[in-house]
Amino acid sequence: MPKRALLYSMCTLIPFLACAATKKQESWRKFTINIFQKQTLTDKFWAEGAHYSDFDHDGKTDVVVGPFWYSGPDFKTRHEYYAATNSFEVKGSDGITRTIPGFTGELSGKNGYSNNFLTYTYDFNGDGWMDILVFGWPGKETIWYENPKNKGRGHWTAHVVWDETDNESPQLKDVTGDGKPELLCHARGFLGYVELDWSDPTKPGEMRKISNFDKQRYFRYKHGYGAGDINGDGRIDIVERDGWWEQPKNWDKTSIWKFHAVPFGPENEKGGAQMLVYDFDQDGYNDVLTSLNGHGWGLSLFKQIRDGIFIMFDEQPILGSTAADNEYGVVFSQIHALDLADMDQDGVMDVVAGKRFWAHGPGKDEDPDGPAVLYWFQTKKVRRDAVFIPHRIDDNSGVGTQVTAGDLNGDGFPDVVVGNKKGAFVFMNQAKKVGRKEFEAAQPQPR
Repeated sequence: MPKRALLYSMCTLIPFLACAATKKQESWRKFTINIFQKQTLTDKFWAEGAHYSDFDHDGKTDVVVGPFWYSGPDFKTRHEYYAATNSFEVKGSDGITRTIPGFTGELSGKNGYSNNFLTYTYDFNGDGWMDILVFGWPGKETIWYENPKNKGRGHWTAHVVWDETDNESPQLKDVTGDGKPELLCHARGFLGYVELDWSDPTKPGEMRKISNFDKQRYFRYKHGYGAGDINGDGRIDIVERDGWWEQPKNWDKTSIWKFHAVPFGPENEKGGAQMLVYDFDQDGYNDVLTSLNGHGWGLSLFKQIRDGIFIMFDEQPILGSTAADNEYGVVFSQIHALDLADMDQDGVMDVVAGKRFWAHGPGKDEDPDGPAVLYWFQTKKVRRDAVFIPHRIDDNSGVGTQVTAGDLNGDGFPDVVVGNKKGAFVFMNQAKKVGRKEFEAAQPQPR
């Protein structure tokens, strides 16, 4: 059972209802529910991540998954920006062998891996056109592809910015606070980040090592990292499964950062996913929310607690290995991707998470053939704590090593894009104004 009992009344869990309001007030009050419309971009496996931006300057947001970007707003026209050459053969029930584009995944009936683990977008050369960054295979190159600005239909020019990005959860983060992103990762046995030369971003960046050498700890396929200001000094710290690294003031870019040990996940595991640093309980101190095991079970909030100058963390489980571990009976394994977004536009950030489909195939890891669910967890403050109300988006997609939330149609509500071994999907967040009864009926119910 969770360490914290979260059995609160619906009156407390859903302050929208304003239980003290009069019936007259409730009769005219309107509420909003979030309904997601699913669009399958492809059933082929090209990537474990996806992102979005307006690549062709038509004012409409596009989506990128693997070697393709899809034109918004309907995402029906596909453009190839790097060579899509992978394929495999499958023998059908009719005895005919057919060639399927992409990597082996659900359509093959067996496991496989793509050469595209995560995708981000950014205008790297500052020309006003959004480019595409691809974290390929762990331990190999990270490449950004230069937007050709609608000139020609060929492949985009590739620029290798780092030749050995280890980890399965690297991220594009502004660690230095200069307004430009770095590659948060580890490489060659060191934790740190790769800083680009913005006078010429086409050149390889430079690794800024914040830890001592530890090849066993910082190995190629580890996952579970994040960044945010833990101690409130205005500088970005780095978090990992075993604790957090404090960024020094006026860092010389060579000395080791101070490490604070915190068990953000079980030992002897590869780690979770993207670790989210945010003040979920709105007490003025950033907390850490993380998957405990990207191939097993568990999702927890680590609430920051201050005792004078001392910083501690109290674990508040959100999901466990059984339905009884969650107040709403929600349980799913292999939470290998997380994102932070204000899904209901109430001014508080929520969490998007899901089950990675076939991380190591249909016969490995915990519950590999369970429903490939995708959820958003609504953040609410109850007394001094944050609670997370689960809203299911879908049960036949899941996540890859990345899930991305962002506003695709300009209505202010974040949508969700996914790429994984089931294909690629867009989920449009269609906020709907409803009356009190319909709102209440749509709310997840505690067990």
